[in-house]
Amino acid sequence: MRIAYVVPGPMSKGPMGLKEMRRREGLLNEWAFPGTEVSVIDVADGPLSIESAYEEALSVPATVELIVKCERDGFDAAIIGCFGDPGLEAARELVTMPVVGPCESSLLLAAGLGHRFSVLTVFDSLIAGQELLAVKAGVRAKLASVRATGIPVLDLMKDPEFTKRRLIEVAQACVTQDRADAFLFGCMTMSFLDMGEAVSAAVGAPAVNAGKAALKHAEMLVSMGLSHSKTAFPMPAKMLAGKPFEALRVA
Repeated sequence: MRIAYVVPGPMSKGPMGLKEMRRREGLLNEWAFPGTEVSVIDVADGPLSIESAYEEALSVPATVELIVKCERDGFDAAIIGCFGDPGLEAARELVTMPVVGPCESSLLLAAGLGHRFSVLTVFDSLIAGQELLAVKAGVRAKLASVRATGIPVLDLMKDPEFTKRRLIEVAQACVTQDRADAFLFGCMTMSFLDMGEAVSAAVGAPAVNAGKAALKHAEMLVSMGLSHSKTAFPMPAKMLAGKPFEALRVA
């Protein structure tokens, strides 16, 4: 199967660059089951990092357009490569292939690993939004806490050892103070540091890598012949009436 990992920002043009995109593509293909091919692609323009609802909103149109193109190009599923799942519902309206979001996938997975779970995010300003995402996923009652590391997305890779120590510190607080039985990385750059096993061992609780969770969710749906329900995510009425995708916006 072919899976597109769609980065909702022009990563190849930013400080992380094409090299980081290819590194993430390599990790995803290592994590994938035999027979799965994952391609990491980014949009042409938009925010270089997404750390607010406003930046998420800016990223949605180009992301959805690229996912539509991926289905036309023969991909079997798409992953939205941002923990906030920007444009998830909109993309599901426009395509029939499975579209999964790392947030939704990892929240549902973490909720099944114990009685309560926590989310590690980057800033305190994102806590309320990630609590809302737990409500949308139907797992708010099992959310013990959302705690911030205080490290910006674009700085997480600058000092990996410092980042690891901070992840362990915050995850430990989730387990000991908030009574979380598991925790997840609420940022894709955190997940692509691939420190889940080390942080889990240090804390003594399962760590969910959002990138892996989204990949395995996509593989499972394709292998089972399942996709999102069109009663939940119907094609927009204008398109059903015959208007092409490109005609929905005024030039």
